[in-house]
Amino acid sequence: MKRNTKVSTAVIRRLSRYYRYLSELQEAGVERISSSALGKSIGLTASQIRQDLFCFGGFGQQGYGYKVDSLKEEIGEILGISRGHTLIVLGAGNLGHAIIRNFRFSGNGFKLLAAFDVDPAVIGTEIAGVPVCHTERLEEFIVGYHVDVGLLAVPISAAQQMGDRLVKAGVKGIWNFTNCEITCGSRDVVVESVHFSDSLLTLSYLISQREDQEENP
Repeated sequence: MKRNTKVSTAVIRRLSRYYRYLSELQEAGVERISSSALGKSIGLTASQIRQDLFCFGGFGQQGYGYKVDSLKEEIGEILGISRGHTLIVLGAGNLGHAIIRNFRFSGNGFKLLAAFDVDPAVIGTEIAGVPVCHTERLEEFIVGYHVDVGLLAVPISAAQQMGDRLVKAGVKGIWNFTNCEITCGSRDVVVESVHFSDSLLTLSYLISQREDQEENP
């Protein structure tokens, strides 16, 4: 596929969904899938999938569909999975601990190098093999290991301060799980914020819509 740098963020988010589902198909031993079957599985139309892939000049064969392995590899290349990005986690409390233990960083092209915290009870320990360091070593570590991304799982009160430290130390991106907005003050750093409340309120809306339909068929 020919990479197109002018596609919308919405398309990139859908590509991420395609990659995730194709990974599941690959693990299940599925070799081929049509755009219709792929769309039905993730709640999109076949037309939407074809349009998204067309942004990068790629098509399946008519009447044949897509080879799961090949399409996954092509989408992974678009998403930069093969570039060997590195990542650290700031905050080794309940949230940071759960993310480190349960999220497959390597499966998404990231190498998790370390976690950072200020709690003496966790500093010097390991979480699923990941060392927990004191935040006083943060800048030195980022420079020494050429860290690309900092994952923020710190309390809201510390979010902006830690974000500023990440930016000044030279990271390229911040994955923000603090449930508050932060500013980075640099065009060279990308911030991706995960708001659990947004997702929960979306779920609330969808449930409410179904309840309304049942009450007023």
